[in-house]
Amino acid sequence: MKFRSWMSGIALMAFCTAGSAFAAVDASKVGRGFDFQENQVPVGVDVRGGVGGFTGNSGDLTKPGALLGVTADAQPWPSLGVEAGYEGQRMPIDDGRVGDGEAMWRHNLGILAKAGAPLLQAKLYPYVGAGFGLSYLNASEGAEGLYDNDFIGEVPLAAGVDYRFTRNVFAGARATYRALIGTSFANDATVAGDTTGGLVNFNLTLGGSF
Repeated sequence: MKFRSWMSGIALMAFCTAGSAFAAVDASKVGRGFDFQENQVPVGVDVRGGVGGFTGNSGDLTKPGALLGVTADAQPWPSLGVEAGYEGQRMPIDDGRVGDGEAMWRHNLGILAKAGAPLLQAKLYPYVGAGFGLSYLNASEGAEGLYDNDFIGEVPLAAGVDYRFTRNVFAGARATYRALIGTSFANDATVAGDTTGGLVNFNLTLGGSF
């Protein structure tokens, strides 16, 4: 700041010595150039609900299940945003070797970067996204003989669209495919002893920004 003030003083003396209107106009422009104003980054929170399930042999042993989540998001630039949140999901187990009502519970924490192009005076925002997450899969008590609790890494690839009804209220729809890393929760339930597949989810969101 001292360096900037010193330079501004020299510039001002030079313009005063010149004594011309043109120099005065230029001095005002230089002064405005030193006036830095930090841009406010829009942030918000949304809740989401939907349905989805595993693919591969994981999908052969389970059924699609409902999901519910909450997410915090920020939009540093009009075309680029980032979000972080929690998602919970219950996927029923479809296996005659365990009783009815058993399921795999999924608890996920993840982050996602989104890139899109605002349309219709920035009300419509189609986007694609990619990120990383970590999930804990918890087998219900009656399925624990064949299905294990498991930590898995996730690489989500998403495509969706948001619509802003007002400056502070928006809604959207999204499809997400997650590549899964380190899955082993169904190793004992498969003939090959190997759990395979990804995760596909579809959800709707409703949120607000401030």
